Amino acid sequence: MPDNSRPTLRASAVQFEAIPDRPDLNLETIRRLATAAAMDGSQLVVFPEMCLLGYWHLRRHTPQRLHQLAETEGGPSILAVQNLAQELGVGIGVGYLEADSDGRLYNSYAVCLPDGARHTHRKIHAFEHEAIDSGSRFTVFDTPWGVKAGILICWDNNLVENVRATALLGATVLLAPHQTGGTNSRSPRGMKPIPSTLWENRAADPAAIEAAFRGPHGRGWLMRWLPSRAHDNGLFIIFSNGVGPDDDEIRTGNAMIIDPYGAVIAETWSAGEAIVTSELDLGLVPLSTGRRWIRGRRPELYASLSQPQGNELDARAARFSPHPVELP
Repeated sequence: MPDNSRPTLRASAVQFEAIPDRPDLNLETIRRLATAAAMDGSQLVVFPEMCLLGYWHLRRHTPQRLHQLAETEGGPSILAVQNLAQELGVGIGVGYLEADSDGRLYNSYAVCLPDGARHTHRKIHAFEHEAIDSGSRFTVFDTPWGVKAGILICWDNNLVENVRATALLGATVLLAPHQTGGTNSRSPRGMKPIPSTLWENRAADPAAIEAAFRGPHGRGWLMRWLPSRAHDNGLFIIFSNGVGPDDDEIRTGNAMIIDPYGAVIAETWSAGEAIVTSELDLGLVPLSTGRRWIRGRRPELYASLSQPQGNELDARAARFSPHPVELP
C-alpha cells in the first residue's frame, strides 16, 4: 500500500484492438475507455502505439496512402483527444501517424494534459515503413502532478541507452506504448507468432489463449528485459499494448505497470480490451536501486557509448536484417 504521506499518481495502462485506418471509430473507443479510467480515479491514461490508425498493416500501404492517413500534431484527432483530456480532467496519451510541416511522416505519440498542454514524441527507431522517418530527440516534460514524465515508443525501449537518457533528463514515469507480442523474430530464441486459431477460439478455450499471452511469446518475453528498464533507472513504466489481430500477427496485450524496483504492480493477460490501474507511490523513486546506481556512474569512462562503431544500421535495416551480427 502507498504511504499516504508521500505523493502518488493514479495511472492506467490500456490495451485494445485498433480498427485499421478508422481514427473515428478508434476515437470512440479511446473516449469510452478514458472515461471509464477517469471514473475510477485515474489521472493519467496511456493508450497503445499507433492506436488511432492500427499498426502492422501500415507497412503494406503506399506512401501516398500513408500521407492521406497522417495528421499534423494539431490535427482533428489529436485536437479531439486534447479536448477530451480537458473535459475529463485527466492526461491521455495516444499514438498516431504524424505529418510535419515539411511532409515527413513519423510514428508519433501525443500526451494531452488536463491543463491544455500537449507533448509529442516521435519514435526514435521507426521501422514500420520506409516512408516513415525516425525522430531525433528525447521527450521529457513536466506534468500537473509534480512529476516529470517521458515517452519512448515500442522499440525505443529495447535499446538501454534510450531509457537511461530519459531518466537522466529527469523522468520518473515512463510512458511505454507498444504494439508487440507474437512477432516473428529472426532470433532463434526470440518471440514467435501466436497461432490465430487460439485467438479465434478464445471464447471456447480461454485458458489456451491466456497461456499463450503469458508464455514466451508474450509476457515471458517482456519479463526478460522490461522490468530491468524500470529497476536500473529507478522509474515507473506504464506499458500499454495492442491486443488481438494486427494484420497477420496477434498482439498479446499484457498491459502492465512496473515500479522503480522492477516489480509488476498491476497487469492483465486478458485476451481482449482491458484497463489496468495503480497508485504510483512516487516516494519510492529517490532511494530506489536504480537512482543510487545512476549517482555512482563514471561518465568519463563512457565515451564509447557515443562513438560510432562503424557497424551501425538504420532502424529498418537493424530490425529486418537476416545477417548475424559480427562480433568486434
